[in-house]
Amino acid sequence: MTCPHRHIVITGASTGIGRATALRFADGGWHVYAGVRRSDDGTALIRASRSGNITPLVLDITASDQISAAVKTVSQHVGPPGLNALVDNAGIGVTSPMELVDIDALRHQYEVNVFGQVAVTQAFTPLLRQARGRLVIIGSIGDRMTPPFGGPLASSKAAIASIADAFRQELAPWGIRVVLIEPASIRTDAVDKVERDAHAVVAGFTPAGSELYRDSYLGMVQVAMSREQNGSPPSVVADLVAAVVTKSRPRSRYVVGKDARLLANLTRFVPTLMFDAMRRRLFHLPAPGSLSATPVCQGVTS
Repeated sequence: MTCPHRHIVITGASTGIGRATALRFADGGWHVYAGVRRSDDGTALIRASRSGNITPLVLDITASDQISAAVKTVSQHVGPPGLNALVDNAGIGVTSPMELVDIDALRHQYEVNVFGQVAVTQAFTPLLRQARGRLVIIGSIGDRMTPPFGGPLASSKAAIASIADAFRQELAPWGIRVVLIEPASIRTDAVDKVERDAHAVVAGFTPAGSELYRDSYLGMVQVAMSREQNGSPPSVVADLVAAVVTKSRPRSRYVVGKDARLLANLTRFVPTLMFDAMRRRLFHLPAPGSLSATPVCQGVTS
């Protein structure tokens, strides 16, 4: 991939998929504008790159002033030819039983994964239009199959998948191709954060909520962490992003990562009740109707 005069913006480039993608493009001859959380993250990214073709942008995608500053910087660099590609990758993951999820945490999940993604895309679309560029949105296989206690995250990914469909159709007249990438298990630093966050979530349960959900929720977290730790490296996503950005006619959706195609096919062909049963076994969840909120009456005496 040798395109010395091409420019790409990648959000969420401090770690994981975003970082791997930024390095993949920078070392492939592109100039990368990397959205990072802190300036130190940008410095580390430049040092990790063989080429140094990286301009860090301190970019919180929920902060309109930072988005505006990022667009101004990129616009000044790319000039009239415009922006060749935007990769919407920044995101967070909230897990919780839906009955107990903290509404502020759920709202923040959507602020980042949905509203922030849309805000960034809106801001950079004029530059993409100038170049007939490519928009790549990093979603999740979870947008097709919501795991127990994964409702907050999976629902935000389902929303962004629908939004990607809308952008694809609406931006097509200007030659902007939109691609949704749905990773399955990817091994990133977020795996360790999931465990820390899970214990914080449980600490916020009421005593009654803890009795209802604590064991099942923490069991799910352990299984999910094991799968993620044995998942594919972020580089497999970075390689796919590089491929779809340079393809003349990419597909609208791609799945990637260990078991991604299998999981996608399961959601298409396995009946819902059977799929639910499979996930109960995977996550060691109680069977339907097996729990009671009140003591079960053993009989009535007169």
